Amino acid sequence: MVTEAPPGLVTADELLRLSKDDFYGELIRGELVEEMPPGMRHEEIVAELIALLLAYVKSNGLGRVLGGSGVWTERDPDTVRAPDVQFFDTLRLPLDADTPGYAEVAPNLAVEVRSPNDTRRELHDKAIMWLDAGVQMVWVILPERRCVDVYRSGQDVQTVTDADLLEGLDVVPSFNCSLSDFLGPA
Repeated sequence: MVTEAPPGLVTADELLRLSKDDFYGELIRGELVEEMPPGMRHEEIVAELIALLLAYVKSNGLGRVLGGSGVWTERDPDTVRAPDVQFFDTLRLPLDADTPGYAEVAPNLAVEVRSPNDTRRELHDKAIMWLDAGVQMVWVILPERRCVDVYRSGQDVQTVTDADLLEGLDVVPSFNCSLSDFLGPA
């Protein structure tokens, strides 16, 4: 869907046409917000978690697992945000759906991995933004503390540590893993 932004604002369609040489970041209410590339440790955690989720989701025919692909969360002015990892079940995004641009539906699960330049407050605000956009569960991974804050609408934030299993609950049914599976040994 092509939309027109008010003067001086950028649309999601215009963002999609920009190259990484022109811009690297997200679109928030029509404004381009640059982000620094996160670093190797961050991307290793993202890759490990994607591998775990993807193997489980594919073997059980549950849906799709993606990395930092954009999700259209607001319109007029447009907002396109990108979680580090995301899961869409087959009801939200059928396996045969051809989506050449940004997803126009929120994922069931969004994962944010703390980068060295992220504050805990910024990550909390991002988790709330994802819940407000319709995400059922958000995992905020804090590698330096070896924990994951689990957000769900209407519930207190739960913190998972090395002593616990990280569970998909009803969002990624029966999925679980230890933190060492994606953070490495303690």
